[in-house]
Amino acid sequence: MASALVLRVAIALSTQGFFQPDEYFQALEPAHHYVFGYGHLTWEWVSPVPLRSIIYPALNMPPFWIIKTLGLDARYPELLITGPRIVHGLLAAITDIWICEITRQILNDAFVPTAYFVSLTSLFHSLSLSRSMSNSLETSLTTAALSYYPWNNAQSMQVQSTRTRMCIVFAALACAIRPTNAIIWVYMFGLLFLRLGHRLSRGSSLIRDCCVIGTGTILAVFALDSAFYGRPALSLLNFLRVNASPVSLFYGSSPWHYYLSQALPILCSTSLPFVLHGMLLAVKNDEKKPKTMLGCIFWTLTVFSFVGHKEWRFLHPLLPMLHIFASRSLVELYHRSAKTEVKAPREKRKNAIAKTFSLPIRTRDLCLLLLAVPASIYVVFFHCVGQIKVMSYLRSLPPENLTSVGFLTPCHSTPWQAYLHRPDLAAPGRMWALGCEPPLGLQHPSDYKDQTDIFFEAPLEYMRTHFPSHVDTSYPPSAFASSVPNVTFVETLQVVEQSSRSWDLGWRHEWPQYIVLFGALLREPGVLDLFQNQGYEEVWKGGFEWEGEGQRRGAVRIWKHI
Repeated sequence: MASALVLRVAIALSTQGFFQPDEYFQALEPAHHYVFGYGHLTWEWVSPVPLRSIIYPALNMPPFWIIKTLGLDARYPELLITGPRIVHGLLAAITDIWICEITRQILNDAFVPTAYFVSLTSLFHSLSLSRSMSNSLETSLTTAALSYYPWNNAQSMQVQSTRTRMCIVFAALACAIRPTNAIIWVYMFGLLFLRLGHRLSRGSSLIRDCCVIGTGTILAVFALDSAFYGRPALSLLNFLRVNASPVSLFYGSSPWHYYLSQALPILCSTSLPFVLHGMLLAVKNDEKKPKTMLGCIFWTLTVFSFVGHKEWRFLHPLLPMLHIFASRSLVELYHRSAKTEVKAPREKRKNAIAKTFSLPIRTRDLCLLLLAVPASIYVVFFHCVGQIKVMSYLRSLPPENLTSVGFLTPCHSTPWQAYLHRPDLAAPGRMWALGCEPPLGLQHPSDYKDQTDIFFEAPLEYMRTHFPSHVDTSYPPSAFASSVPNVTFVETLQVVEQSSRSWDLGWRHEWPQYIVLFGALLREPGVLDLFQNQGYEEVWKGGFEWEGEGQRRGAVRIWKHI
């Protein structure tokens, strides 16, 4: 399985573009802050009730610590990007490797090469699996857990017990990384318990193992988080509580059919027809193990569909199971096609099989699957590259030529200090961005507007009222560029809700030496003239103008005060 290791690490190291803010602000940035003492911590980390566990960001701490100890971070700051990428590339390969074992147990050895191939060529895996996102590691751990799940009743009780304990360990780790992963295991272990119900000793053993391993995992996470935060922290419980509250809708809501109509087609991409056909075969032929897997998929889809805030990546742990259904279909179609070629000469039939690289996949099906490859090349090398390259440009500037920088972009549109690594900009107000803190503690959160909303409602008016009339060429730090979501912030929001309902909290900015923005902002009335009148000129542009949506269109630009 060396090919999986090489491919995933290569993709991790080659990825040039931006996908999700969580890749940086929920993984790399907290680790950078812990090791180097500076970096941006989002509201989940600094709110009175912390939501995030340090367990996942901690994976990035060893490479950061090694680079810092060797004194390489100042001379070669790019290593701070490379190190974690290698770690996450290696972790991503777990998915490709363990899907082979699941396929072997659910189907048989004949389907393994096809499932492995479908996984390696997956578009969504290329986009997301090698990134430093908790969903990606959740996917790998879920795949490993399913590979140990006791699918086979013919195994001895001792073998099944050992495999079940390993399954529970990996499932517990997946839930520690993302507590919502428990939805999968409520179904899988519930079904297993029903299957063992008539064997009281084995059923009680399953419950005991789940309780012992689950409790041990929760206590370990509690200890780590409490040590990190310096006070008792139930981050797993807080995460579930807030994600089930109206606060999650602040980040967007989608209709009930979102996962069926959008997420599944995007996750499966060119394998979607084969996934659906494989599911149909499982039901039509009454195949017990595939039907168990199918039940898990539909159970998880149903539960997630009741939650208002939805994202493609939330279904990523289901993708390996979907790939197994695709392999079931592809191999079936191949053998059907082979049977229809009995009238063809033997040599012709041999050539027909050989041209698919010995994989039991019809040539036409292989061509459809491989359409994902050019799309994968695009998302790895060209998609939203400006949002990453802008940090490389800023990092390349000498300290004397980078006094301050402000980001007039939608919040979290670029990485932060984990990609920049500039301690000279770590002082408050030297590098700032518009905030998007959620409506914490409000009775009517739907009425709330964050700083980003207020800015983009009237950018010119905002800059006239929140910036000085002229640029101070010493470029002092901004005193109150954005809010800090602490207890005072929550109390302030509650006062505003009961009184003026003016969500402008009086932010004050100084004109920075550099302004980072998207081209869409320059099309707003009066903004271009204001920048030019204040003495700013565009010095850098990255990405494609047609990419993105809304305020993230028009490519990334840097304007410098001349």
